[in-house]
Amino acid sequence: MEATFSVRVWGIQENVRGAERKTRKTYTVRWKVGARPWKATYETRALADSFRAALLTAARNGEPFSISTGRPVSMVRAAAPTSWYSFACDYVDMKWPGSAANTRRSTAEALAVITLALLRDGRVPESGQAVRTALRRWAFNTVRRTAPDCPREVQERLRWVAANTRPLSELADTQVLRGVFDAMATNLDGSRSAGTVVRRRRAILFNALEYAVELDLLSRNPVESLKWRAPKVSHAVDRRSVVNPYQARTLLRALAEERPKGARSEEWVSSGPRLVAFFALIYYAALRPEEAVNLRRADLVLPKTGWGEIHLERATPDAGRDWTDNGSHRDERQLKHRAKGEVRVVPCTPELTGLLHVHIEAYGIAPDGRLFTGLRGGELARSTYHRAWIRARKVAFTPEVYGSALAKTPYSLRHACVSTWLNGGVPPTQVAEWAGHSVDVLLKVYAKCLEGQDAEARRRALAALGAGPA
Repeated sequence: MEATFSVRVWGIQENVRGAERKTRKTYTVRWKVGARPWKATYETRALADSFRAALLTAARNGEPFSISTGRPVSMVRAAAPTSWYSFACDYVDMKWPGSAANTRRSTAEALAVITLALLRDGRVPESGQAVRTALRRWAFNTVRRTAPDCPREVQERLRWVAANTRPLSELADTQVLRGVFDAMATNLDGSRSAGTVVRRRRAILFNALEYAVELDLLSRNPVESLKWRAPKVSHAVDRRSVVNPYQARTLLRALAEERPKGARSEEWVSSGPRLVAFFALIYYAALRPEEAVNLRRADLVLPKTGWGEIHLERATPDAGRDWTDNGSHRDERQLKHRAKGEVRVVPCTPELTGLLHVHIEAYGIAPDGRLFTGLRGGELARSTYHRAWIRARKVAFTPEVYGSALAKTPYSLRHACVSTWLNGGVPPTQVAEWAGHSVDVLLKVYAKCLEGQDAEARRRALAALGAGPA
């Protein structure tokens, strides 16, 4: 909305109408916004006085006036209130072109929760999960919202939501906004949402309302003044999930030796042996899974033996085909926290060099240069390597250990690698460079995984007190 602060309000003009010029009177308020004059005529002087006073008050308060309507922007909003649902769809469309696929998905999930909280009188026509799914998968997906294959029941749900969503302006009401925040912190089953989820939803709502301010739909962002305490979030890695070198090698052996009972080796094709090098890259080089899955032969500097190098430039996080531009499950992006085209160089240990040579010799390289593919070709699915990891843990660990947090997910191998580097005395600046972190984040995340620091701190404390060793 184009607006200006250049406003001038004149006095009220009295108009006499009728054959004898005394039959009827009307009253015209005249004012000027920018270079354009405006006028509004009323049946009574009281109405004209009231409107003129509103114009003067807005001008004295420094409120901008709309050039297209001549009214203060607050009057424009009140005359045609924008619904939250309509605004949320516009916000998604604005963010869509420049957003990563996972960001699109997270935004849709957050807006679906917020929209349910902004239905009039809290009414939901049916299962809250069904409405949330319709919002998340269709309404807040720019590509799918108008897709011809949208099911009729989904279209009906979205029409109902569009007709029963509160106006965006009601978010300026503290009680309404507090209700939205409470909804963002609660799952559909009534349990409390994880702290990271709540904080992400809050950030998305804050950004959306900043866009509303930018469009002059709100005079300020109401989130800034709401006193609401978000759940605490722990960024530190749980050291109970971090494997030691012996446990890591045991898991890799379990993958390499994976065979079903009673099957002959020549008739069995397993994903386990094909993924040994994949998981080894995560453990020995601290690659993120989305970095390892996209690794190509051209990214490797591999001698026959000894240290090599891994040159990383791309990552392919698994976001789902609904959210990518090309319909693939994976969204090819630059490295996390790096500019497009920026390369991260990671050392390749002699043991990892050997495992990569074995993998290339046994399984070859895909036509596009990738080291890892699915059993039937194509991209390596997240579900494939997660299933292989679950099977390896069952074989390598006792039932008690299997039920614990130790190496619960493949990402735990990355935590183990970074922790091992730090505990081995590699300077934090170097570890941060190899792992793709900032030093501050590195020490914050891995502080609890550093062994020996507590004992050394106690020794120094005793020495400072002049006491002997305990």
